[in-house]
Amino acid sequence: MTQASSVRKGNVIKYQNEAHLVMESHHRTPGNLRAFVQAKLRNLRTQRSSDVRFTATENVVVLTTDRQNYEFSYQDRDMYSFINPETYESIELTEELVGKNKNYLAPNGEIEILYVDGVPVDITLPASVNLKVTESAAGIKGDTASNVQKPATMETGLVVQVPLFIKEGELLKISTQDGSYMGRA
Repeated sequence: MTQASSVRKGNVIKYQNEAHLVMESHHRTPGNLRAFVQAKLRNLRTQRSSDVRFTATENVVVLTTDRQNYEFSYQDRDMYSFINPETYESIELTEELVGKNKNYLAPNGEIEILYVDGVPVDITLPASVNLKVTESAAGIKGDTASNVQKPATMETGLVVQVPLFIKEGELLKISTQDGSYMGRA
């Protein structure tokens, strides 16, 4: 146990008998009132975020965490297989745990798995990934208006708005934050 004032971004704490990831933490000391900690927490089971206020001296349980790098190997029905590039140890995660991140998992793509007390609970993607275009309509010749875009389907099934000059088979850099086109890879 530790005091709430010691909790930092990235810690995993036990709150209401469930593991929560601390996304933001601010220690506040208003004028003549007692100090408190305003924290934004994300429930690692439901993925819901909430704002929570702790007194600065309130005790919280900080859970033991470990982060390990893995590479995406393959998908088999609703299971996703990853391999540790250093130890060649493999792990399978459910579609529920992978969630919306499945749209950015290309073969050999790197991810980071967060373990809480030895159990995988969350995955973190890099800021951008390189994905291949599998389907895209041909651009219309002469359509040169600024910022005209068309939909393109990536190898993972993700549909991204791209400029007209992008063709099937090209490798594109895609943001994992909002799924937007960032350029050619």
